Amino acid sequence: MNKSKGCFCGAISLLALCCSLQTAHATDAFDPESPWMLGDWNGQRTALKQKGYDFNFGYTGELASLLDSKQHSSHGTEYADQFAIGAHVDLEKVLGWKDTEAQITVTERNGRSLSQTSDALDGHLSSSQEVWGRGQTWRLTDFWIKKQFLDQRLDVKVGRFGEGEDFNSFDCDFQNLALCGSQVGNWVGDQWYNWPVSQWATRVKYNITPELYTQIGVYEYNPENLERAKGWNLSTDGSKGAIIPAEVVWQPKIGNEKLSGEYRLGYYYSTADAESIQNPNETDHKQGGWFVAKQQLTAHHGDASRGLTGFVNLTVHDSNTNAVSDMQNIGLVYKGAFDARPKDEIAVGFARISMNDDVNDANRVNNTVDARGLQSEEYDAEIYYGIHATNWLTVRPNIQYVRHVGAYKNGENTWVGGIKLQTAF
Repeated sequence: MNKSKGCFCGAISLLALCCSLQTAHATDAFDPESPWMLGDWNGQRTALKQKGYDFNFGYTGELASLLDSKQHSSHGTEYADQFAIGAHVDLEKVLGWKDTEAQITVTERNGRSLSQTSDALDGHLSSSQEVWGRGQTWRLTDFWIKKQFLDQRLDVKVGRFGEGEDFNSFDCDFQNLALCGSQVGNWVGDQWYNWPVSQWATRVKYNITPELYTQIGVYEYNPENLERAKGWNLSTDGSKGAIIPAEVVWQPKIGNEKLSGEYRLGYYYSTADAESIQNPNETDHKQGGWFVAKQQLTAHHGDASRGLTGFVNLTVHDSNTNAVSDMQNIGLVYKGAFDARPKDEIAVGFARISMNDDVNDANRVNNTVDARGLQSEEYDAEIYYGIHATNWLTVRPNIQYVRHVGAYKNGENTWVGGIKLQTAF
């Protein structure tokens, strides 16, 4: 048994043990209504939170198996996972510092990605397991302090964190990377570092109204932060410049039922030199923008905690330095479709990733055109059913379809089956 399959089996065994203990003892530690698998520690967890200390321990595991492909007969299965250990501290309660809070998060990733090991997914622009990547190692992911001023209208955050935590942010319930999290970081990943990588940063946010705010940030660009041996790197040695994102965010409550929405419009610029695609001897600066829209569209029989939500993500990137020119995704999520399962959800999403034409031009000039032909567009789709097993465990079996793997015009078309599980200890 390889390591990835062993991790998966271990995770399943752990969950099975938890369920058996719940049945046998019905202890608070495994109460399905508790937000934590290990319960409230005889009330100590809630007591600590009231005093300003909020501890969290999360686990995400993702299984992916190749079901079918057009040109390959071989199949494969891989498992990847992540542990996240964190503490949020209300410094007003702890030290009397008004409107001040801090966060520390440590993450550890394991396993392998099917997109990296399967011949049928060779060159996959997205990933069948979003939790894989950025070095399977321990990392200091969050280490920051945040202070509010001007009656909480001005919000300043400094320390170590990633761009996607505040800018171009999006949910990560899908297993396919093209439908999960900050999409800018997925396509400008050589400079924009999403979770779990951190770097020195400052973010300033101003609340214009309760529903509208604007923000700007400065994030260190340091390629050394990607190295497996530097997951705890605090040095600025190796810094090459800074990523500067700016964003306007509108969070309305629409209609009599106050249906939640979130709309993001942003732009980023990098001060760091980046190699020109057409001429490697020349450099330029990365820049681009994004638009994100997420809106609950209906309430289920008047219950706003259930209903249909739609989303759209759009990103565009400069043609001089970035291999991906633009991407779009769109999808629907219905929570509580069945009265017997009011917290379950069913979702479907579709993504298009478009390659920069300059990449093809450069390959022609250098006589490095792939046997699969020129690159154009890759399409990734996923449908999942989210089983809300307990308040601390959600399991999402899913089916993914990838067309034109690697955006090659003669690229592979594949079907992938997956299972994503998330739990809070």
